[in-house]
Amino acid sequence: MNYPPKHHQDNDINHMIEVIKTYPLATVISVKDNLPLITHLPLVYEDEKLIGHIDIYNPQTELLKNNNDVTILFGGPQCYISPTIYSTTQLPTWNYIKVHLKGKVKAIESKIALKQSLITMTEFLEAPDHNYVLEPDNPRLDANLNYIEMFEISITHWEGKFKLSQDKNPKDIRLAREELLRANQENIKQFLDKVF
Repeated sequence: MNYPPKHHQDNDINHMIEVIKTYPLATVISVKDNLPLITHLPLVYEDEKLIGHIDIYNPQTELLKNNNDVTILFGGPQCYISPTIYSTTQLPTWNYIKVHLKGKVKAIESKIALKQSLITMTEFLEAPDHNYVLEPDNPRLDANLNYIEMFEISITHWEGKFKLSQDKNPKDIRLAREELLRANQENIKQFLDKVF
């Protein structure tokens, strides 16, 4: 038996890029002395690479250079799928979209490149309204450049995990899609009401 099932794998790089662009907060994993170091950082996909920034005091910073190996996870929408939403008899399941990447990371030492990258990332994250523009002459930006490390990741392996009830009939696939939309909107509000 093949695992994961082929119908839950999406090898379309364009689909995976859409996940990265829509959900840019990544889980970045490095390994040192057989122990994982994990940081959550927004990454921007640019020219077939991922660009990111990390605080120089983060212990993972030293591993984000020198062509080290890194694993990156991006998560899209996900939710529990009750059998009650289907038009046919099914068992409970969980639907989700995840992208797993592996790559080689190197530090970008240039402060000019770092400054421009922070401006570019802000512009990307502010889209489409661009209510805030990070200006190059912002004194707070200049004051913080010495505390931020820029890095880029060359992607060596792509894996898209799109578990979206593809093994069901067309009507049940559509119902599962509708449930994914409904549950994500409702769950966020209920969660935030409890913790924030």
